[in-house]
Formats: sequence, C-alpha cells, structure tokens
Amino acid sequence: MEPVVIPTKSLTISGLLTTERIRVGLDVGTKENAIDAVVDLLGGSPEVNDLKQLRTDVFARERVMSTGVGKGLALPHARTTAVSDTLVAFAVTKDPVEYGALDGGPVRLILLLVGPENERVEHVRLLARISRMMNEGDFRSRLLDADSEEEVLVVFRMAEEAYG
Repeated sequence: MEPVVIPTKSLTISGLLTTERIRVGLDVGTKENAIDAVVDLLGGSPEVNDLKQLRTDVFARERVMSTGVGKGLALPHARTTAVSDTLVAFAVTKDPVEYGALDGGPVRLILLLVGPENERVEHVRLLARISRMMNEGDFRSRLLDADSEEEVLVVFRMAEEAYG
C-alpha cells in the first residue's frame, strides 16, 4: 500500500507580501515605534482577528530575545491566535534604528512574520528562508536602494527565484 502524502503549502515571502504591507522610508526613531508601525501595516488584513492582541504577542516575543538578527535586519515574529493565516509585512526605515541587534548594529530592514499558533513548521521555514536571503549582501543592498514599495516586491520575487 502506498503511503499517503499530505501536501503542505509552501509559502514564499514575495507571495505573502503586497505593496500595502510594505513601507519604504519608514520614519521611526525607536525600536518600539518601528515594530508598532510594521504591525500597523497588517491592520486592514482580513486575516487579522485582533490587531491589539497581535501587537501584544509580537512585543511579548521581542521581550524573550531581540529579533535584531544582525546585518541591519530585524525579524520580529509571533505565532498567535490573533491571525487566521500567515502574514508578512516589510519596511525599510528612513534612518538606522537602534534595535538591540545581536551584532550590536542598527537596523534598517524589518520583516514582520506572524502566523497561527498551529503553523509552527511553516513559520520556521519562512524565518529560515528570509535569513538565507538576507545573508546575501547584494539582496540587502537592493532592498536598501529601493525607491518604492513595488520595487521592494520585485527584489523579493527575483531573490526567491534565484535562491529558491
């Protein structure tokens, strides 16, 4: 008897991003303001059941350990009951933000990943994917140089095609 294979959805960052969930030139002065602003990008999404709870859960995760992973990138994230599906938002800040990053450097690239509590595997896969992509200096540079939300989306699409 053949084993039953249950297909899993394979999400991409570019497939989850929309121009409404991207900000270029985000003008924030603090880490807290940056996280608030990126969470706000998800505010009109039908998958968000409770924006206040979502914000609380993202900040609770941040208190466990800084999501400033280095190389100018922060990956705030949470698995939460406040959303019905996986969502991503992204921002390039106007100026560097002190974020308490692991390498001690400031952050300008912020990718927020939130998903339902029961989607742990997909959550980890997406965090690994963005981490791999962000290790490429050229990718980070193209994001920092992007002039529009549309251009950011194209940079993500091209990188995911190139890096898998």
